[in-house]
Amino acid sequence: MQRIFDLMKEKAEKSLADGTVDKVLAWKQGEFFYDPTPALFTKDDSLEGFTYDSFCGSNLTKYLVRETKGDEKILAFLKPCDTYSINQLIKEHRIKRENITIIGIPCQGKLDIEKIKAKGIKGIEKIEDDGKTLKITTLYGDKEIDRNEVLLDKCLCCKGKKHVAADEVIGEEYETPSTDRFEMVEKLENMTSEERFNFWREQLSKCIRCNACRNACPACTCTTCVFDNANSGVASKANPDSFEENMFHIIRAFHVCGRCTDCGECSRVCPQNIPLHLLNRKFIKDINELYGEYQAGADLETVPPLTSFTKEDVEPGIVKERGAE
Repeated sequence: MQRIFDLMKEKAEKSLADGTVDKVLAWKQGEFFYDPTPALFTKDDSLEGFTYDSFCGSNLTKYLVRETKGDEKILAFLKPCDTYSINQLIKEHRIKRENITIIGIPCQGKLDIEKIKAKGIKGIEKIEDDGKTLKITTLYGDKEIDRNEVLLDKCLCCKGKKHVAADEVIGEEYETPSTDRFEMVEKLENMTSEERFNFWREQLSKCIRCNACRNACPACTCTTCVFDNANSGVASKANPDSFEENMFHIIRAFHVCGRCTDCGECSRVCPQNIPLHLLNRKFIKDINELYGEYQAGADLETVPPLTSFTKEDVEPGIVKERGAE
């Protein structure tokens, strides 16, 4: 990881110094060593706080929507999964590709500090990651755990180690974990309608409408969100009743349907730990079954199934038929 960090910093310094780019999109150190945050660096910043480690799990592509509106050139460091999002944004004409230099960086799956703490590990001072085992230094002694046990949920079913968009890739590729991403969706499908309703009522009732999911989601790029539009009839910050409490996430899931790359940012940033990605994965699973396998952002050419038409498309009545299952 140190070698990757050194290569990234060298690339960023050189690109800013010679004027190739005006800004660098990466991560900077947070309040704690396990809390890096997305950041934009300019030549004047001297890359102060620049970092890249096993906790840099955030998808940076959402920030490019705003930053590429002008004429400034931006260098963006993107993990393999992030490049699906940037392809999707290019498809939707939400970013200016010509203003971005994409540097692909390797990823072995990012760590979830909450999962580490959940193992009863407290007073954490330092974490060393050798790619297989985490050596954790605490106030109460040293601990060792398998890194695969504490990966972010979104990293448990990685789309792959290959970048689908990049001007340059630095560092070596890593093997990534791979599990069935639809396993939990299938469990929900096998529930009775009442059990599913109760599951989602329990989960969505925890929402505090902080809008973190919307703000982090690369697919949510409307200039004015329907939930911020006073004339929409659904605009609000806090939910006045349980019905609207549910509708925020359900409507948002419909809005990103067919465009969601399954980056998992919605669940990662949720302070209430609501598994919002399951709503999106249900839509993805349905699209795959009804229209054929499709991965949003996999390329720039494939037309999304929900914005194209063929005579073989299922009829609307399929919704009623499947709903009876």
